[in-house]
Amino acid sequence: MKPLNIAVMISGSGSNLQALIDQIHKTNLGGNIALVLSNKEGVYGLRRAEENRIPAMVIHRKQYESVAEYEKALMKVLEEKEIDLIVLAGYLSFIPVSLIQQYKNRIMNIHPSLIPSFCGKGFYGEKVHEGVLQRGVKLTGATVHFVNEEMDGGPIIIQEAVAVDFYDTVETVQKKVLEIEHRILPLAVTLFIEGRLRVEGSKVAVLNS
Repeated sequence: MKPLNIAVMISGSGSNLQALIDQIHKTNLGGNIALVLSNKEGVYGLRRAEENRIPAMVIHRKQYESVAEYEKALMKVLEEKEIDLIVLAGYLSFIPVSLIQQYKNRIMNIHPSLIPSFCGKGFYGEKVHEGVLQRGVKLTGATVHFVNEEMDGGPIIIQEAVAVDFYDTVETVQKKVLEIEHRILPLAVTLFIEGRLRVEGSKVAVLNS
């Protein structure tokens, strides 16, 4: 069977990319990271791709005169690599609606909270953990979901929680949540590769193997 081609989109250090490389790309699960896309030059995630001999490139909106040209270039490279699944792994830029529609239920995102808490406009990176600490919640975590036209509003695939302690800081919460992200993102991709995810409306059923 032909391996499933995956594009991973990043904006930073790429620690979730590394988890996918180690747990998906380097195994015999049937998934191949065929492309790493970044919207920023010089980020460490691009180096991770290079070190693992994965094709990588930078595409960002300002390279093009119009949004339409940007969307066309993005779609073209994904089609050329015959991408089956797109994974947003710390990608901090908008995803064109045309792309979401073309890859319906084939774009995954990892978010560092238990959606629907601390998500949507303004909640990204450390701002999520700052919100968690300011509100004083006792649990936080991470969520993998499919991407739709609503920011952080797509069907939820997997969530895992972790306790928030009274003396936690942004840094300690971030570390706890990252450990979860590195587990559940590869797991969600594995379930997709195995054909064990079925989307019904706003819900995702995980099928038995």
